Parts: sequence; C-alpha cells; structure tokens
Amino acid sequence: MAEYTARIIWERDEEPFLDKKYSRRHEWHFDGGAVVVASSSPNTIPVPMSDPFGVDPEEAFVASISSCHMLWFLALAAKHKFCVDRYHDAPFGQMSKNAEGKTSVTKVTLRPKVDFCGDVQPSHQQIQDLHHEAHDLCFIANSVKSEVVVEPVF
Repeated sequence: MAEYTARIIWERDEEPFLDKKYSRRHEWHFDGGAVVVASSSPNTIPVPMSDPFGVDPEEAFVASISSCHMLWFLALAAKHKFCVDRYHDAPFGQMSKNAEGKTSVTKVTLRPKVDFCGDVQPSHQQIQDLHHEAHDLCFIANSVKSEVVVEPVF
C-alpha cells in the first residue's frame, strides 16, 4: 500500500481572527521540496481574505484529475508506440449541489489536445480509446464522486 503525504501550514501572525476577516493564504509543502502558495477561492471568500495568486483546493482538485489522466495517457501512448510531442489540457470544474444537497465539484471536464509526431499516427478512434483507458486507470478519477468527462480536442 502506497502512502502520500503533504504538510499544510497556515499561521495567523498578528491578524485578528474572531472577526472572520483573517487571511486564508497558506502553504502546501510536498515531500520533494515543492512549496505551493494556496488560498481559499476568491469565488467563495472575497479578496483580501483570499489570495487570488494562490492555488485554491477546487483548482487543485481539477488539476489533479487532469494531471493523473495525462500521465496515464502518455504511458498508454508510449506502450502503443505513438510518440507524443505535446499534451495540453484546459480542464474545468463545475460547482453545484450534489445528490445529498451539499455544495461540491459535481463535474470535471477535461479537454486535452495531443500533438503526435513520427511515422505512426493514431486515428481519432485510437485517441478516443487511449483517453477512455486512461480515464479508467486514473487513480484520482476513480477516487471521486464527481462526474469526469473527457472531451479530446482534435
């Protein structure tokens, strides 16, 4: 069984807290040394309490699904001898009420555009099949209740 960890650090500093106007800016520390500035979304907590330059959990959720899907797609493309030059995705998540009436990211749409090179070029159907298999293998997509839709761009 693999385990994954991160450290999430928020500090109040000298700010008031009980007035609920404290900064939501914090840091995510990962085991490889990466540090990411994070914050609540300005869509839910207004600036200046949110830092619009920080990654919010909703964005990270969408990005993690896209990243997982991409990594599986690349592995599958290499397995099938399709050389990928560039993979670009512009994923987006939609927030609404779920079946239990709770606000959640209910749908994530991936819109990957993949550029291939070399003599062996996949057909549109083969690309669709690779995306379907990548989606089935994606650990993150398999871990969430949100609908995840893959709409390849050709």
